Amino acid sequence: MNIRKLQPDEIPPLDLLLLADPSRKLVEEYLKRGHCYVAEVDSHQIGVYVLLPTRPDTIELVNIAVSEDLHGHGYGKKLVNHAIEQARELGYATIEVGTGSTGVTQLALYQKCGFRMTGIDRDFFVRHYEEEIYENGMRLRDMVRLSQDL
Repeated sequence: MNIRKLQPDEIPPLDLLLLADPSRKLVEEYLKRGHCYVAEVDSHQIGVYVLLPTRPDTIELVNIAVSEDLHGHGYGKKLVNHAIEQARELGYATIEVGTGSTGVTQLALYQKCGFRMTGIDRDFFVRHYEEEIYENGMRLRDMVRLSQDL
């Protein structure tokens, strides 16, 4: 797998980005301000993540996705670790991530990669998304915030 920064003249892989965030509007907004990286296998885009500077010395992993047919093969962990290394190389002191409280797999992944829980943004997905989102048989309401010192 090769992970590279998306070039300014390239079209972002919206099909992948929308797997992690169903709001095209929000995805397009943070793509304008963030750094998008794509993962490729045999010239096929199989994963993506976006890093967004949020505060001095802090960057946030705002989107990370792997093609659904490739879940469970370790690509997500490789992408998260690559994002951590990129944040470090860019000179940030902290990397943050927010994920849905119903995303048990995602929460475990981030913690395995060294993130620690820092808080809960209650009703985040109710305030920012017009349609209700369901995951693992539960309505998604809250965002769990995690961070890691670099």
